[in-house]
Amino acid sequence: MKILLAGPRGFCAGVNMAIESLDLAIRLLGTPIYVYHEIVHNKYVVETFRDKGAVFVDTLAEVPEGSNLLYSAHGVSPEIRRIAATRKLKTIDATCPLVTKVHLEAIRFAKAGYTIILIGHEGHDEVIGTMGEAPECMLLVETPEDVDKLQVADERKVAYLTQTTLSVDDANRIITRLRVRFPHINNPPKDDICYATQNRQEAVRTLSAESDVVLVLGSQNSSNSQRLAELGLENGRRAYLIDGAADIDPAWFQGHETVLVTAGASAPELVVEQVIDFLKERYAATVEARVVRSEEVFFPLPRELRTADAARPAASALLATVDVQNAP
Repeated sequence: MKILLAGPRGFCAGVNMAIESLDLAIRLLGTPIYVYHEIVHNKYVVETFRDKGAVFVDTLAEVPEGSNLLYSAHGVSPEIRRIAATRKLKTIDATCPLVTKVHLEAIRFAKAGYTIILIGHEGHDEVIGTMGEAPECMLLVETPEDVDKLQVADERKVAYLTQTTLSVDDANRIITRLRVRFPHINNPPKDDICYATQNRQEAVRTLSAESDVVLVLGSQNSSNSQRLAELGLENGRRAYLIDGAADIDPAWFQGHETVLVTAGASAPELVVEQVIDFLKERYAATVEARVVRSEEVFFPLPRELRTADAARPAASALLATVDVQNAP
């Protein structure tokens, strides 16, 4: 067996910032510290922080008044911020800046009187938070067929935004249909789909052509990880989304195969290393690192923690980000 180890893979700058924020908040403030929704959509990361004393909640009614509360990387609606203020919660905002960018675009278009079409997945934490910025003038579409059902007040005052973790190809199909339906549709000056999502998809698209099997490290509720597995399938490969080595089924491998290994933007490098070790031990696999695109993006800590920046730890070995330049 030969392993193609994709680069970039794993943690993006937004996930790194959110994880370091929660880790530092636990160090500085102690536990329990409450987190609104999962800090990132990864089972391993969530369980690790739960063991450290983080309490993940889906409603603020679960948070005692006056407690410390951290907002996850996916962002929250203004209504959540209002409720947090009334409960006198001490909040730390670890929203990814690229998600915040989409929120600000929604506010700008809403103030200008636009109907906003949000391309995304219903029920996703990021979508719920974004739609909360302008619920009275925002419509959600998930497929090109949804575009045909849209009813808007003024077809000359329509704009679109996208969830940051979508499949680039899927989003483009919907955008193409929107442009046909609404020739005057407006859009942000820069794409909303984040750099990390696009880069990881590009790596799978490129390297799956040389592979027989695609293994994507990530959890089932991770949108960007799901898209990587789907992209492998679309390219005619056997593709599987797994949390770790324990999920691997030997029946997936039929002989002397090339296996592409990658990870979604919320999956820690440790689980990648465990999968590689498993394949080496069981199949005598060799590893070839293949970097499609380098990343050097960094996001600062939330302002609530920035005064403690001098105490900012390097990411722990448990949750370390991958250095694609020096990957094995």
